[in-house]
Amino acid sequence: MSKLYFRYGAMNSGKSTHLMQVAYNYEERGLKVILLKPATDKKGGNKLVSRLGVTRKVDMLIKREDNIFEMIQEELKKAENLDCILVDEVQFFKEYQIDQLFEIAVKLNIPVICYGLRTDFLMEGFEGSTRLLLLAHSIEEMKTICKCGSKAILNARKINNKFVFAGEQVAIDNIDNVEYESLCGKCYYKYKQEE
Repeated sequence: MSKLYFRYGAMNSGKSTHLMQVAYNYEERGLKVILLKPATDKKGGNKLVSRLGVTRKVDMLIKREDNIFEMIQEELKKAENLDCILVDEVQFFKEYQIDQLFEIAVKLNIPVICYGLRTDFLMEGFEGSTRLLLLAHSIEEMKTICKCGSKAILNARKINNKFVFAGEQVAIDNIDNVEYESLCGKCYYKYKQEE
């Protein structure tokens, strides 16, 4: 039986870069992969964008109302085989879409490897990530460091280069002067207190 994988990490932990490396590894061996990303993620349009400057076109932009299980079933009618599904920015998926990814792994026997954030800039869980933490067969943390040198586990939001601790859960990096910085817990609270 194939598995549903969740690889999470703070911003700058190399999630998108790692996803593209996994896709390359499969394809180098003549295997077929499909790349998915939520339409909510406007950064890069229909491409995955790594902070290292690497980009790759996605195969499917997933809208909130899409049934991923049915979409993959349709894809299987066209393709002889499908060896892996790779998902970027999975935190933006709805809970029922995570259930569909689980069904794909279990019922269709296709491994599904998801990459995303665990928490938002207010330390709240994203719907998709929370469901993955409950359902994934395998959960792996991708690590990065805070500017103080400690392990970063949180994502602080900056608007016009100033830390903010209020606002909507979703604001896309590098759009409307929004940026994110990976921080350890100590630095996160230090900046929060300053604001």
